[in-house]
Amino acid sequence: MRGVIGSIVCVGAAVGSCLRSPRKIGAPILLLLMQACSGSNGSGDEQGGAPDRDLAYERVRMVEVQLAGRGIRDEGVLEAMRNVRRHRFAPGLDPARAYEDRPHPIGHGQTISQPYIVGLMSEAAHLRPPCRVLEVGTGSGYQAAVLAEMGCTVYTIEIVEALASQSSEILAREGYGEQVHGRAGDGYYGWPEAAPFDAVIVTAAAPRLPEELLEQLTVGGRLVIPVGDIWQVLEVHRRTEEGYERSELSGVRFVPMTGEIRQGR
Repeated sequence: MRGVIGSIVCVGAAVGSCLRSPRKIGAPILLLLMQACSGSNGSGDEQGGAPDRDLAYERVRMVEVQLAGRGIRDEGVLEAMRNVRRHRFAPGLDPARAYEDRPHPIGHGQTISQPYIVGLMSEAAHLRPPCRVLEVGTGSGYQAAVLAEMGCTVYTIEIVEALASQSSEILAREGYGEQVHGRAGDGYYGWPEAAPFDAVIVTAAAPRLPEELLEQLTVGGRLVIPVGDIWQVLEVHRRTEEGYERSELSGVRFVPMTGEIRQGR
């Protein structure tokens, strides 16, 4: 785990001091301090023209405005998304644009999900470390990185081989290679040899609920999945001793899940 924002925030080289535990100082003050420290002008550009920008200010602003501002309260999720460098998972996109309140295409008909949706699904999984998570639909690798930053061991499957390879390289480069285990394949069948999981997160819309994924949950574990085609609903299925409990979070719009799930059964 990178753990940059949650541990130390530098006020500036001239002052030579740092503030610990930024959660205690309030979002407006933290944003100003981050802006001063990074040289950001608040518009996503940084002064000084550093070729490899960290964009810490944009991450903090994204979390405070798009996540906490819309009701995401799980501090583990918020802290993880302050730390994961989202722009690294959207190659080819202007770095600052990666923090916009929207999804972005990453090629092969896939997208990196809107930050709020990543936060919502991560919170709905109700995870506390140590935890084991199955992700179906690696895509950019960003959701897997957030889960790893939360202290989970992640098993992630991507049906598009090129994306599986690309995301694996980015995750390793960003320091998540030991926590995230990825492979190319059809996520419909899950990863039974690594089961059971505390949560299963599906990042593409399924036309029906994949029973195989439910069976790979621990008791108390949760399947977070968008279900539907034209109209999609983000559902949470919690495994209990007696069966499963279902709840709905919101209407959503995801790319469709492909592969075996689309075969008539």
